[in-house]
Amino acid sequence: VCRWIYLLTLFFTFSVSGFGIDPSLRIDVFEDLNIEESYAGVSQVQGFHNESTAFLFKDMWRSVRASAGVSERMLQKLRGRVEFTLLLTLKQDKFNSGVMLSIHHGEQRYLELESSGQRSEVRLHYWTAERRTHSEVFPYSLADGRWHRVALSLSASQLVLYVDCSRIYERLVETPSMDVPAGTTVWLGQRNNAHGFFKGVMQDVQLLLMPQGYISQCPDLNRTCPTCNDFHGLVQKIMELQDILAKTSGKLARAEERMRALDGCYCERTCSLNGEIYRDEEVWIDGCKNCTCLNGTVECESIFCPAPQCPPNTAPAYIPGACCKECQSVCLFRGRVYVEGDRKSVRDSTGTCLLFECRNRSMRRVESTSCPELTCPESEQITLTDRCCKVCRGHDFCAEGYSSSCVENSECVNLEAGACCSCRDGYRALRDDSAYCQDVDECAEGKHYCRENTVCVNTPGSFMCVCQTGYIRIDDYSCTEHDECISGLHRCDENALCFNMVGGHSCTCKPGYVGNGTVCRAQCDGLCHNGGSCVAPDTCICQQGFTGRRCETDIDECSDGFVECDSRATCVNLPGWYHCECRDGYHDNGMFSANGESCEDIDECETGRHNCANDTVCFNMDGGYDCRCPHGKNCTGDCVHEGKVKHNRQIWVLDDDRCSVCSCQTGLVMCRRMVCDCENPTVDVSCCPECDPRLTSQCLHQNGLLTYNNGDTWVENCQQCQCMRGEVDCWPVPCAAVLDCEFLVVPEGECCPHCVSDPCQADTVRNDITKTCVDEYGITRFSGSAWTKHGTECSLCQCKVTRQSSDASVNDMFF
Repeated sequence: VCRWIYLLTLFFTFSVSGFGIDPSLRIDVFEDLNIEESYAGVSQVQGFHNESTAFLFKDMWRSVRASAGVSERMLQKLRGRVEFTLLLTLKQDKFNSGVMLSIHHGEQRYLELESSGQRSEVRLHYWTAERRTHSEVFPYSLADGRWHRVALSLSASQLVLYVDCSRIYERLVETPSMDVPAGTTVWLGQRNNAHGFFKGVMQDVQLLLMPQGYISQCPDLNRTCPTCNDFHGLVQKIMELQDILAKTSGKLARAEERMRALDGCYCERTCSLNGEIYRDEEVWIDGCKNCTCLNGTVECESIFCPAPQCPPNTAPAYIPGACCKECQSVCLFRGRVYVEGDRKSVRDSTGTCLLFECRNRSMRRVESTSCPELTCPESEQITLTDRCCKVCRGHDFCAEGYSSSCVENSECVNLEAGACCSCRDGYRALRDDSAYCQDVDECAEGKHYCRENTVCVNTPGSFMCVCQTGYIRIDDYSCTEHDECISGLHRCDENALCFNMVGGHSCTCKPGYVGNGTVCRAQCDGLCHNGGSCVAPDTCICQQGFTGRRCETDIDECSDGFVECDSRATCVNLPGWYHCECRDGYHDNGMFSANGESCEDIDECETGRHNCANDTVCFNMDGGYDCRCPHGKNCTGDCVHEGKVKHNRQIWVLDDDRCSVCSCQTGLVMCRRMVCDCENPTVDVSCCPECDPRLTSQCLHQNGLLTYNNGDTWVENCQQCQCMRGEVDCWPVPCAAVLDCEFLVVPEGECCPHCVSDPCQADTVRNDITKTCVDEYGITRFSGSAWTKHGTECSLCQCKVTRQSSDASVNDMFF
């Protein structure tokens, strides 16, 4: 299997990076929407690379939405996928919060990616296999006015975010479900006509229906490991084989018990049936069969019932204790024939119900009793023909005594207005009312599953497969000559279980390990994040820069004192690493040393990066400069700003930023943002949007009925929303982390999960195959596996194990 996965990986890698992508695995959003010609409010501009094309999204009155036909063609490729990669290249305006791509139907978001400049977050919303919307939030700022290449890869429960060809986040999430209904809409650069408007430039927006699609964006990133979907497929096969093994082992134990019981009767030439002992060649009638004891074996044949020749005023009918129909006296009542014991209810002219019973060839009045009070509504009440009292739908007629009519290998079954007999599994009817049933000989009729090296033996209602002499059992249906597992002639890993099979054996990794059985490696609870390696069950070794039980915590090298940057540089922490960034007034000399030693002073005087006035002289200093007045001169203290002379103490507003105020202070230019005073009637609302009472700065609620002023916040569908300059930005309501909790429930009307002890009340149950249960026969079961309880056909058991124990008893199984 692993070799197959490896070959499949190479195929996908070549198909992405070297030989092009199969069109059936690619959705090019710009190409499908024909955005160059069809949409107002979007203009073509130069892209990220020279001579590449991108599109500017600026106006908020635009409506970039695929038509119904185009949406259906795009979504037809996406339906049913659990592995895909979303690619895009963008340059988002600073502080903008907008949606890049949204696929939704009504309020249900099947796939949506948005970037919040207000909170410096990237958010992914998608529809899960549990049929609910799930959101993942990544603290990262794309809205910085710079070009970024973004790749978001989903493979079953594995989510990886790449930005500019660097893996930023890797998480274990809920499995997506692209079971997208008809009528779903596809939007680009906005959520709908009122919300989520993206402002900036986008190009190359694509959906590649493969988990390693990021290779087309960044060819140097190669995939060598199986995806989570590959792994989950292997785990599912292991669980299915474990369930088959448990079922066959139980059947084997029961069959061996029956064989031992038969061995004790081998020398006796008698037969035992229903607790009675019969001598050899003794003949008797058993229900609807003529039976004979021959050499210790009961052989029965169905009784042949000739059609009875009934005299007038009689009719053939079954009577208790008899197999064949016998002539019974009948009654004629209102044009119909009734046999002895039949009842009929009628109503007289006043509407009163009268009950009659056929006795001695005439319908005789039966005194009716008061009807019991019914607890069901009148719409659920049923009128019957053999009684005056109504009954509720679903009434148990079998409990009234009809079950006694079902005699041999038959059981009573309730119908809408009565009851009937039905043969049990493994039996067929001997007469038309199924009151008597006989065993089906699966062996003689070829309806068994016994395989090579076995002999089929019929049993009441079933069969069993007995190994031929000299063979040993593998499962309920097959036997083999040798057990390679016991002899040690196998290739299973030391951390694997060996299962003997016909012609060979199979290997399955032990709980806590994963692999193909020949090679098993340890598995960690929740997997190791951020590139950590699992070296033993639930034990991770983290890559440099990360720590924690699952390597989930980034080490802040800057704040923890691990790094000492040069005095000309400052430490900047990044996920998994850090770098020493040159301070203002310094730049790197091209050597890019790790601790910032390559930072050197910028000579502002020589390069012209200073604001010294014409009558002052620039003197370079370490990390800056100084404007000095030459000896003997009376300097004015004027400043030069953007090629213009500004007098000492002069105040002005920037030409390209009316919200910033600058002043000249003794040759130096000082600038700051304008202070907002909403009480001042002359305040500039373009610089102070929170002081803007105009409708253009207000936001419309999701329901379209409410409006909010700039700066207002509210909660909607477990999303915290805020109105900022006429745009709505929403993010998931923060919830406290729920640690060491196996069963979770989100109460109605709340947004955050709570711990519960009863798994039947839980919304989420985490099945971890590293945990196991032991059933009543001592068979080990994986967490999440299900099986039918021995002795019943309607009781389903499932193994659900809490985190506190790596091994559970039958008390941990829920029915």
